Amino acid sequence: MRQVQQPDAGRVGTTRPGLFQNGAISALDVLEAAPDALVLIHEDGDIVLVNEPAERLFGYRRDELLGRPVQILVPWSYRAAHAMQLARYRDEWRRRPLRGGPELFGLRKDGTEFPVEVTLSPLASPKGLLVILAIRDISARKRVEAERRHLVRERALYAAISRLARHDALTGLANRALLNDRLTSAIASADRHGDKVGVAFLDLDRFKHVNDSLGHAAGDCLLQSVAARLKASVRRTDTVCRHGGDEFVIVLPDVKSRGDLEKAAAKIAAAVGAPHRAGGHELLVTASIGIAVYPDDAKDVETLIRDADTAMYYAKEHGRDSVRFFTPEMNALLLERRALEGGLRGALERQEFVLHYQPKVELRTGRMIGAEALIRWRHPERGLVAPHTFIPVAEECGLIVPIGQWVQREACRQAVAWRAAGLRPVPIAVNISALEFRGKGFFEGVRRVLTETGLDPSLLELELTESVLMESVASTAEILWELKAMGLRLAVDDFGTGYSSLSYLMHFPIDALKVDQSFVHEIAAEGDTSPIITAVIAMGRSLKHRVIAEGVETEAQLAFLRAQQCEEGQGFHFSRPLPAEQFAARLAA
Repeated sequence: MRQVQQPDAGRVGTTRPGLFQNGAISALDVLEAAPDALVLIHEDGDIVLVNEPAERLFGYRRDELLGRPVQILVPWSYRAAHAMQLARYRDEWRRRPLRGGPELFGLRKDGTEFPVEVTLSPLASPKGLLVILAIRDISARKRVEAERRHLVRERALYAAISRLARHDALTGLANRALLNDRLTSAIASADRHGDKVGVAFLDLDRFKHVNDSLGHAAGDCLLQSVAARLKASVRRTDTVCRHGGDEFVIVLPDVKSRGDLEKAAAKIAAAVGAPHRAGGHELLVTASIGIAVYPDDAKDVETLIRDADTAMYYAKEHGRDSVRFFTPEMNALLLERRALEGGLRGALERQEFVLHYQPKVELRTGRMIGAEALIRWRHPERGLVAPHTFIPVAEECGLIVPIGQWVQREACRQAVAWRAAGLRPVPIAVNISALEFRGKGFFEGVRRVLTETGLDPSLLELELTESVLMESVASTAEILWELKAMGLRLAVDDFGTGYSSLSYLMHFPIDALKVDQSFVHEIAAEGDTSPIITAVIAMGRSLKHRVIAEGVETEAQLAFLRAQQCEEGQGFHFSRPLPAEQFAARLAA
């Protein structure tokens, strides 16, 4: 053991006179007996004694530390704070004993920093306060704690990833992977116990209208509300899955009869149909539900889900807001839909589309003043296919944008051809889908069509639904003003069926409002009134918008519209949509 200078007895302070004198036990002997690193400091912060474990811990010889400030053992970045703490603790020591200190960092002679735990033991003396610092290297403990935290984080991350792998992020419901597992287990259980398994495939009716009119945030909120309703309306043993978009699949195990499934479906439909709050709006939605039964309809998971999906499509095609059980005959509907989709993918290249033109008439005079271009599909096998048959399919399979661009180009080309033939020019209206309007480069596409065809922009009218206009109002207004600056006409189609606000319409550069035909059809006989039409006409007049009534089919409807001073109309009462040649003949008359 190295010889070190003993501290002044008065400075050290003792409880037994002579204990550290005349060869008795020294203060260093006491320090050396401790297993931990001990450093004795004076209240001014200078080191008085250190023991051998302290030498080994910090890498200093004893003589390199004695009389030096204790800060030599503290990292540079902590020294200023350490000095302030030392001064504060010095006052506190006088008032009360301190049994321990915080976790800190020590500094070795070679410059390495390491975590330490420090315990403070104050000793009073006539010449001041002495403090024994018991210092313990806690690097190993910190490593264990860090490893433990890492393990906890890893486990939590694994649990989160595992959940995400089997659950839908938006709704928290089971996803397709978990659905397949649960349905497989339910089928196995049904085989053992002689039960049935029901699979309900649910799709929200007109959900796209909510997204288009109120935005995707409101749509997501509605999906979350529906998901919560579905979980609350089924048994704990049932599984509710979000299959994708606004489609949900519910596995109903341990079913005894078809009647059990009918009751469950009725409960589900009622839960979905109750009012929802989404995006600050109260929404009423309905659902089309298809049901398939194991083992009656199918023997495996994939076919069972497909059959339920087919039954759901059948429900949609037959009025929506209903429940349909799968029958083999329904497969014909699915096959037809797939055939339509397959045919559509090559229809543009094969030049199978054609435009018909429905005249727009000035109601006061009966004079033809424009037309709406309406697409038809000349199917090589089916003949002329109406748009309501294939347009929804085109939207679902992503073909509506190129089809819409073709309609724009063909309508403009035809209008230029009529003008070149000496026919009087009339505005031609084309319908713009939401996907087309929101697509990249829509404005530039319109400009390019006008440039390439040479059509006067004032002879092209774009018809957009309320739902299109009300999504992202600020960006919509910007695009509309750019189109208006180019000289185009703009009309709101199907007016009265959406969620538009009068305040927004006042700031859109709209030229015309088209009253939806459903309101016109309510005018059944002469003398009947339609408050909605009356209000729309009055609104249009106040906003200086033309009002066009769609679906005019009877003399009574025409008389009522004239009485309300509606400016324009179109419908079968005036003319069906005509091929280009026949429309040209009407122009020439």
